[in-house]
Amino acid sequence: MALYVQKYGGTSVGTTERIEAVADKLKAFHDEGHQLVVAVSAMSGETNRLIGLAGAITDSPSPREMDVLVSTGEQVTIALLAMALEKRGITARSFTGWQVGIKTNNAFMKARIEDIETSKMREVLDNGGICIVAGFQGVDDDNNITTLGRGGSDTTGVALAAALKADECQIYTDVDGVYTTDPRVVSAARRMETVTFEEMLEMASLGSKVLQIRSVEFAGKYKVPLRVLSSFKDGNGTLITTEENSSVEKPVISGIAFNRDEAKVTVQGVPDVPGVASRILVPVSDANIEVDMIVQNVSEDGSTDFTFTVHRNDYQKALKLLKELAAELNAEGVNGTDDICKVSLVGVGMRSHAGVASKMFKTLADESINILAITTSEIKISVVIEEKYLELAVRALHTAFGLDAEVTEEH
Repeated sequence: MALYVQKYGGTSVGTTERIEAVADKLKAFHDEGHQLVVAVSAMSGETNRLIGLAGAITDSPSPREMDVLVSTGEQVTIALLAMALEKRGITARSFTGWQVGIKTNNAFMKARIEDIETSKMREVLDNGGICIVAGFQGVDDDNNITTLGRGGSDTTGVALAAALKADECQIYTDVDGVYTTDPRVVSAARRMETVTFEEMLEMASLGSKVLQIRSVEFAGKYKVPLRVLSSFKDGNGTLITTEENSSVEKPVISGIAFNRDEAKVTVQGVPDVPGVASRILVPVSDANIEVDMIVQNVSEDGSTDFTFTVHRNDYQKALKLLKELAAELNAEGVNGTDDICKVSLVGVGMRSHAGVASKMFKTLADESINILAITTSEIKISVVIEEKYLELAVRALHTAFGLDAEVTEEH
């Protein structure tokens, strides 16, 4: 018998029929003798509908009242799911965030969980019942309803699992796990059985949308085993854990992430003197533009080219800013492009295997793909290339590092 915290997203509870299907799934676990706490999102589209209602009243609603409003979405789902379980002869108790005792700070619309009271949930579990908890919400010290912001229901699930010391936190979604790369780009991408928190954090930060990065950070911090599964398809999903798989056959690379939303700016011919990097990047930072990768060429004749990448949405702003600064920097010119992308190899196996970077560069060279910038960390290598080569690069690297699924394997 195990204690599981399960989280079901908006798509999984999007209709009464799907709520009934979730109830069937929960009954199967319950009948096997497992204890269950379930965190749910609002039905898909409901939160947007509520935000639309507020927008019809005012352009600038107070954050406190927005939290009061949008938190009602989950209240509908918990009640309906509890009814569906009771119809199946199972004792179920629904709790809103404030009823169950999810204490947060008072940052409305993006609150952070500070403490969770577990006694009410324990009481229901000890009496053989299932707890249904509203995700995404809590209450501050002044008893104001708060919400946790984007991905909040995932965070609720992980936080409940940490507080209850659950055996596993299972996130049910519309995909059946974490894949080696986007299956829409590489048809041979395969679902990973396990992935470490470090790898998942890197992949989430690089654009993988399976889990919200905040919930992965929370799970890693409190060492909560996290599993991603499909609500609509049976299977073991992907287990995200602190334990690195020591199997000899485990590939050096776990996955390939990519991001199309990149642009690069080059400041040409700036004097190669101490402080030049800060003179370029401080104004960029002051303009609230986030810089990703940075490359500075080797000095020639006392001058150098300085290149960095930004989000594509910030490209024109960064270009305009640096063109205005060019004279002050004594630069020869400023140029850039927004038709680039970033491709990244992620894997804890890099720590103990040499030659990953050289193999990556050779694979791209064999496909005549030019590398525009490189950055590395302990478990990641990222390169910037022209966007038109993105899919070719990802497919070639996926094959080169032995990530392709067997032809007979079903997805």
